[in-house]
Amino acid sequence: MCLVGPQVDPLPPQASHLIDGHLVVISPVGPAQVEDWFTRPEITVQYLSGLRRARPLIDRDGVFATASTARTDFVWDAAFQQRANEQASREMVGWVEEAHKGLEGLRRGDIGRMLHGRFGCTWGLARVICVQRGILLTGDNTLYDEVSAALGRESTWSRLLRTAYGIARQDGQPPSLREQVVAGLHLYVLTAHTIADALQPADVALVQDTAARIEQTLGLV
Repeated sequence: MCLVGPQVDPLPPQASHLIDGHLVVISPVGPAQVEDWFTRPEITVQYLSGLRRARPLIDRDGVFATASTARTDFVWDAAFQQRANEQASREMVGWVEEAHKGLEGLRRGDIGRMLHGRFGCTWGLARVICVQRGILLTGDNTLYDEVSAALGRESTWSRLLRTAYGIARQDGQPPSLREQVVAGLHLYVLTAHTIADALQPADVALVQDTAARIEQTLGLV
């Protein structure tokens, strides 16, 4: 449940409540955050679909009504796609460190580093694709399923993601941590190729160097 309020009134902090045996999580949202829903692609993909299904319980100040008008008028146009490309490119750079930790974790047999690498090469890369492709998520728990569906559930990308998450190898058996990390690193390379046209000039060298290191280490070339 979102508590949307005007900027002049201080909003209560986020809190969880048990009401009649039901967990109710209250998330306060101010006007600046509402604006983010329509101006920042990484936020838009997370909230716009839910906003389209949302119903106001109370809207004394008309904040929700204003947001509803904005959601109706919103268009993912070429300019917004460029923002999405820039954000996806930044995020690919942001996960470079985790990719390197994954490589070093494999070399050392270091579980901590492998876990960091697995996180960046699963949730991180799924978010990259979500933002760059403009996949409007229908809920908090749908990232894996909806991104996989968008790229094709039996595509190489989705099969690697399934292994990297630890769901199953291609033969249906549960993968080891090492196999998950290897799949995730392979996924980084494939993601770099998949969004190559979206990578920004300042980011290309770092992303490509990381992909090349992975390819060389894992023998993908």
